[in-house]
Amino acid sequence: MIDLTPDRGILDPIETASRDEISELQQNRLAWTLGHAYENSPFFKKRFDEHGAHPGDFKSLADLAKFPFTVKQDLRDTYPFGMFATPREDLVRIHGSSGTTGKPTVVGYTANDISNWADLIARSIRAAGGRKGNILHNAYGYGLFTGGLGAHYGAERLGCTVVPISGGMTERQVTLIEDFRPDVIMVTPSYMLSILDEYRRRGLDPRESSLKVGIFGAEPWTNAMREEIQDAFDMHAVDIYGLSEIMGPGVAQECVETKDGLHVWEDHFYPEIIDPVTEEVLPDGEMGELVFTTLRKEGLPMVRYRTRDLTRILPGTARSMRRIEKITGRSDDMIILRGVNVFPTQIEEQILKCAGLSAHFQIELTRAGRMDAMIVHAEAMADASSTEARAASAKELAHHIKSTIGISSKVEIHEPDSIDRSQGKAKRVVDNRPKE
Repeated sequence: MIDLTPDRGILDPIETASRDEISELQQNRLAWTLGHAYENSPFFKKRFDEHGAHPGDFKSLADLAKFPFTVKQDLRDTYPFGMFATPREDLVRIHGSSGTTGKPTVVGYTANDISNWADLIARSIRAAGGRKGNILHNAYGYGLFTGGLGAHYGAERLGCTVVPISGGMTERQVTLIEDFRPDVIMVTPSYMLSILDEYRRRGLDPRESSLKVGIFGAEPWTNAMREEIQDAFDMHAVDIYGLSEIMGPGVAQECVETKDGLHVWEDHFYPEIIDPVTEEVLPDGEMGELVFTTLRKEGLPMVRYRTRDLTRILPGTARSMRRIEKITGRSDDMIILRGVNVFPTQIEEQILKCAGLSAHFQIELTRAGRMDAMIVHAEAMADASSTEARAASAKELAHHIKSTIGISSKVEIHEPDSIDRSQGKAKRVVDNRPKE
C-alpha cells in the first residue's frame, strides 16, 4: 500500500498539544457549554434544576459528573425543536434520523456549527490519508442523514474534488470509480462490500482501482472486515465515528499511520465512559458506554449524551488526543440469548473465518415455546455454492459460533446475492420473536 504518513507540519496545532493544554481548553469550553445550555435551552434549564445542578457548580473536569445525562428519548420528547439553544431563525440547517421507529430525532446547526463541522471532517479526512486535490467519491447518503452532507462539506473544506454520488445505484458507483479514478471513498463498510461484489460480477480486479483510502463509518465493523476490504482493494481502510446528536461524522477519526483506534477531537467533544447499569464514571482503559458533551455547539449543545456505544478510552498515539477503541457493539443492539450476550460483530467475525462464505449476513431471532433461538443467515461465495459446499460451510460456521461465543445456533447458507443489500446502515438483526 502507498505510504500515507502525514507531514506533521500540516496538522492543526491542537492535534499535537500537551495533555495539560487540551485539558485547560476543555475546562474553559465545558464551562461555556453548560452556561449556554442552561441559559438558552428551556429543556436543559429544567433538567439541570430538577437534578440540583447549576453551571456555577462546575469548577473542574471531574465536576461534569454532577450534571444529568441526556438520552435519545429526550429528543423525541421535545420533537421537533424543543431542545435548541438558539432561535430557530438562527439555524441554517436541520438534520434528523430516519424515524423508522417513530418520530425522527431532529438536530439543528448554526452557521458556526456548520463551519466547525466542515473543519473537523477536513481534519478527519486528512488523518485518514486524504489530501488537498484528491478526488473523493462520497457514497454516504445525502438528505436528512448527516453522513452525505457532512462528508461533502468537509471534503470541500480540505480542498478535495467531491463526487457526490450518495448511496445506491451500485453499478453506477463502480462505473464512476473506474472512470473518475478517485483517491478516497467515504461509505458504510457494509455497502463497500456491495461495491466489491459488483467489481467481481463484472470481472474487474478491485486491486487495480484508483482507491487508496476508504473512510468507513455509520455502523460497527470488525478488524476482520477491515482486512478483507484492504486486501480486496489494496487500499487503506480506516474508521470514522460520529452521531447526529453530537454533530454527525467526524467526532473521532482513526489515523492511517497507526489504525489503532479513533482519536476523539477533544477540542470539540469531551468523552466519558460510564458503567451502563450504575451510570458511574469509569477510569480510562475500562470498557463501558461512551458519553459525550459538546464543547462548541451553538444550535444544539449536548450535555453528557449517552451514545449506547460500547468502548474504552485509551491514550493518544498518532495525535495527542485520546482514542476510543474501535466500536464493535452497542448496549441497545446486544442480543441476550439464553443468558449469553451476543453482538452482531461477533457473528461477523466467525463468518469471515469461513472461506466459503461472503461477509453478507443477517441474524434472525425466533422463539419456539419458552426458548429463544438464533438463526444465522449467511451467503455462499459463488465458487462454494453447491449443496455439499453450503452444508459444509453451515457446519463450520455453527462450530465457530459455538466454540467462540458459547451458544448453539441454526445456520442457513443461502445462494450468492440472496441476502438483502443495504445502501446505508446494514440491518443485521431481525427479531421475529412473538411480542409479549
